[in-house]
Amino acid sequence: MQFSKRQFLKSLAIGALLPFEAKSKSILQSFHKPNYSVPFTSNWDEIRSHYLLKKEYINLENGYYSIMAQPVLEAYLQDIQKINLEGSYYLRTVQFDDKLNTKQRLANYLGCEPEELIITRNTTESLDTVISGIDWKPGDEAVMAEQDYGSMLDMFKQQANRYGITNKKISLPIDPKTDEEIVDLYAQAITKKTRLLMVCHMVNISGQILPIKKICDMAHSKGVQVMVDGAHAVSQINFKLSDLGCDYYGSSLHKWLGCPLGAGILYVKKENIEALWPIYGEYGVSKTNIAKLNHTGTHPVATDIAINHALDYSLWIGIENKEKRLRYLQNYWIDKVSSHKNIVINTPSNKTRSCGIANVGIKGIDAIELAKILLNQYKIWTVGINTANIHGVRITPHLYTTEKELNTLVDALIEISNLTK
Repeated sequence: MQFSKRQFLKSLAIGALLPFEAKSKSILQSFHKPNYSVPFTSNWDEIRSHYLLKKEYINLENGYYSIMAQPVLEAYLQDIQKINLEGSYYLRTVQFDDKLNTKQRLANYLGCEPEELIITRNTTESLDTVISGIDWKPGDEAVMAEQDYGSMLDMFKQQANRYGITNKKISLPIDPKTDEEIVDLYAQAITKKTRLLMVCHMVNISGQILPIKKICDMAHSKGVQVMVDGAHAVSQINFKLSDLGCDYYGSSLHKWLGCPLGAGILYVKKENIEALWPIYGEYGVSKTNIAKLNHTGTHPVATDIAINHALDYSLWIGIENKEKRLRYLQNYWIDKVSSHKNIVINTPSNKTRSCGIANVGIKGIDAIELAKILLNQYKIWTVGINTANIHGVRITPHLYTTEKELNTLVDALIEISNLTK
């Protein structure tokens, strides 16, 4: 029997990465590898066949980490094997060209210049690099929202304790009627002392999409820079950084682009690079070179170059198709439950103001308890959220999610809501 090179590499990857007692169970499954030269035909059953899914529960918590498709995972494992085989030779030679190629492809995908982009581990690292890199003075102000991600709020709190800056928080309405309603909230918080405004492209706890371009235009007219938390927007909705007009943008690529854990990006507008202090000392490059912000030592480069495989897969599907599918899945279940007694939708009713992420609560039931009920009684995995006026479970389907699975969610929510007083 002939044993192909591809089969050999796959067996090496599996053998090396699984515990001895589990080697008989592959983390790869048999799948029909996509032909990327043939346009995607919106065959979502085919997409589902590219994912190895646990049968014990329905995964509707893909917003934290969207698992890799099998074609991406297989290519990633092969990269790990190659780097492990070549060792320091790879790290001292080939690595740099591979990472540069990845960055150039990412820049093209995102709509920015490669010189304005670095690959990081996640959104937190990216935005904290900016927050800690600004040369804050006592009395400086920063504007943000209560609904922003906790890690960045914590970093602003640290800067307040360290440098004496003032953090001003607004609270976003769950169901805004116009863009101007949002823009005005931020505008009213800005004073002559404001240096930075942080805003979510897509609010992680509710799925609300904010009017970034309008907010940036308003802030810039007042001399204020804008930093955007795009953790959930990249590869979920169709946009280009060049269209937003922001000064800084961070995202996690292990969410909707489907990269391995530990892949993120930081965009810094070219003219803003020089003024930022790096977290770690880097005096080998120019102050205007964004590489100064990325001096983090030896890095698991296979994670970085796996971005290429995720890009191949995502580009084959097409961002327009991805956004349309995710929005369809969200509307599919929301439309079936939104009018039911005791069910509360914590996501804008205007369907253009969200995409694949939504939040649902049931009156009289704590969000954490609701998540437990859904998992223990209905085998549906979600996450409960009780913060910043949002009380419910976050529902984040994936491209592989089926209407049948969402029907299970719908039936569960209606059944639970009917039992409450």
